Amino acid sequence: MLDKVTIKVKAGDGGHGVVTFRREKFVPYGGPDGGDGGKGGDVIVKADPCITTLAFFHNRKLYLAESAGHGERKRKHGRNGASLVLNVPVGTVVLERGEEGDMVLADLARPGDEVMVAKGGGGGLGNSHFASPTNQTPRLAEAGIPGEEKDIILELKLIADVGIIGYPNVGKSSLLAAATAANPRIADYAFTTLEPMLGVVEAGPDRFVLCEIPGLIEGAHLGRGLGHDFLRHAVRTRVLIHLLDGSSASPVDDMIAVNNELSLFDASLSRKSQIVVVNKIDRPDVRERMAELKKTFKSVGIMLRFVSAATGEGVKELMDEVLSLLQKIPPPKTPREAAVPVLRPRGKEPGLSVEELDGAFVIRSPELERLVAGSDFRDPEVRRQLGNRFTRPRLRHALERAGIKPGDKIRIGEFEWIW
Repeated sequence: MLDKVTIKVKAGDGGHGVVTFRREKFVPYGGPDGGDGGKGGDVIVKADPCITTLAFFHNRKLYLAESAGHGERKRKHGRNGASLVLNVPVGTVVLERGEEGDMVLADLARPGDEVMVAKGGGGGLGNSHFASPTNQTPRLAEAGIPGEEKDIILELKLIADVGIIGYPNVGKSSLLAAATAANPRIADYAFTTLEPMLGVVEAGPDRFVLCEIPGLIEGAHLGRGLGHDFLRHAVRTRVLIHLLDGSSASPVDDMIAVNNELSLFDASLSRKSQIVVVNKIDRPDVRERMAELKKTFKSVGIMLRFVSAATGEGVKELMDEVLSLLQKIPPPKTPREAAVPVLRPRGKEPGLSVEELDGAFVIRSPELERLVAGSDFRDPEVRRQLGNRFTRPRLRHALERAGIKPGDKIRIGEFEWIW
């Protein structure tokens, strides 16, 4: 099971506005009629109950939403780009990778939950928006805004009611196979299970989902052994079956070590209800220790259960007890981020700034840069109209504060002129 992937997503670019003029036979008045560009498609991640793995994202790392169409004459709006919907398993946590660390965007804990991870760019304005009493034939139009581009982490946390935890080779796979119809790999060596396994336990009219968490060792919270790649799957469980090897030299120490790893990975795991179970009572040496083990654990306030996953002895009684405990525990609350992304305040979009760079005064303004990018500044009339627009009071004052003098070069995007 591939349960964590990093992908790159790119929303669709906005369409460009266009420069066109109305010219119709027998129509006395013309004028600018360039339409606006359409909006680029968004990238959306959606929880789909029909999908159980992130394997689809393993071989492909770049996902692009559709870009929008450009505006057309007669003020026709460009076609909007189609959004791209990425379907993921229920229980997937969506994070955005950033320089200051990963940021949670949403926890898709229910079927149908979705989050927009990249927003499509807006369309540019056509020349019909730039008409004025002093400029009745505007040849200016805006370029579309590029769509957002992000690195996204998809992290699957299996949604199971009960998790089986314990050291490697204590019989977790055997217990899962004995209690459910699951068919995990079983062998007599450590780390047989390389991925979490799920099964459904049916107890009369009731049922619950049982998950085997691959073996934990000391230092698992730091990534040792199979590490925290699988510890995350224990987070959503409501009850933990802590399975111990009855033939171990010290089952008490084993239990303490595993619980320490759980609490170091996530403190909430140490507060989950646990049923402590000793396995392998089909072995004569373990059966002889049952009374001793029961007394030892009782001294620290723990009531032991005993099973043989190999023969099935005690398994049904254990599952009945688990079901009884589940019925007493309220279902988990829907995570706050389930359907709504975490809102992060963003700084204001940069307005107007002037910087002297490489012998020229460089103007930085998203609005003006889009205007330059969307207009054919090789046309003398376009250059004249751009020059008139860039000498407006607000920009002129900014240039004067930056220390510009007559004859200095001014640059914005690819457009240059002399002050």
